[in-house]
Amino acid sequence: MMMEINLLPHREARRAADLRETVAVLVLGLVVVGGGIFLTDKGVKSDLAAAETSVAQLQADIERYEPQKKLVKKFKKRKKQLQSKLDVIDSLEEARNGPVRVLDELSERVPDRLWLTSVETKGKGIKLEGQSLDTGVVADFLRGLNASPYFKNVDLDKTSGGKVVKGVRLVNFEIRADMTSPAKKKADEAKS
Repeated sequence: MMMEINLLPHREARRAADLRETVAVLVLGLVVVGGGIFLTDKGVKSDLAAAETSVAQLQADIERYEPQKKLVKKFKKRKKQLQSKLDVIDSLEEARNGPVRVLDELSERVPDRLWLTSVETKGKGIKLEGQSLDTGVVADFLRGLNASPYFKNVDLDKTSGGKVVKGVRLVNFEIRADMTSPAKKKADEAKS
C-alpha cells in the first residue's frame, strides 16, 4: 500500500512566503527610490533658491551701480571730445612751426659748394632741386638729410651735368624725401 501525502498546503505556504518576500523587497525598493527622489528634490529646490537669491543680489548690484556706469560713460565721451580738441591744437601747432623747422634744418644740412634752386612741398613730401660743384658734395647732402630727424625716405632722383661757370661744370640734382616731425615721433614712441 502506498501512502499518499498531500504536499499542496506546504507548496501554498512556500508560495505565500515567496510572495510576501517579493512584496517586501518591492516596497523597500519603492521606499528607497522615493527617499532618493525626495532628497534630490529638496537639494535641487535649495540650489534653485540659492541661485535665485544670487541673481536677485546681482540684479540689485547692477541697479545700484547704474548711475556710476552712466557717469563713467559721460566722462569717457567728454575725454574723447577733449582729446579730439587737443589733437587739432597739436596739428595746428605742428603746421605753424613745421615749415620753419624744416627750412632751418635744410639750411643747417646744406654743405658748402651746394646751392638749392627749388624747394617744393606737397603734403608730407618735399622735392629739392639744386646745383653743386661735384657729386661728392651731393652725396654728403644726402647723408646729412638721412641723418636728420625731419626727413625720411630720402632718395636721389637724378643728377645731370649743368652749365659751365668759370671753367667748372656744375652738377644739377633732384632729391625727394618725406618730411616728419621729431616731436610727433617722440610722442608716438611714448605711446608705444
